[in-house]
Amino acid sequence: MTSSDNPATATPVSPLSAEELHSINAYWRACTYLAAGMIYLWDNPLLKEPLKPEHIKNRLLGHWGSSPGLSFAYIHMNRLINKYGLDAIFMAGPGHGAPGVLAPVYLEGTYSEI
Repeated sequence: MTSSDNPATATPVSPLSAEELHSINAYWRACTYLAAGMIYLWDNPLLKEPLKPEHIKNRLLGHWGSSPGLSFAYIHMNRLINKYGLDAIFMAGPGHGAPGVLAPVYLEGTYSEI
């Protein structure tokens, strides 16, 4: 990856630092944990006791298959928006992937603002 369209004058762009990578990965893992809890659990989200059938929802709302990917995309897009001051927005359609977007906006505090 380079910072110029002309390969002859391009300067290499550094990948994420080890600290940035660790932080983003930890944030993504927290998002996936929250998303899984939103989809599957009625109670005991911190697993302070062994899971019991009454902790699990009878009717699942959300789809695990799309949640980790939506959180991943949101986190990285948000990182780029903030890092480069981009005039951009992350847009996700309605549907079963909601926990994948609700988790990061809850963690960052945006959900609580609204």
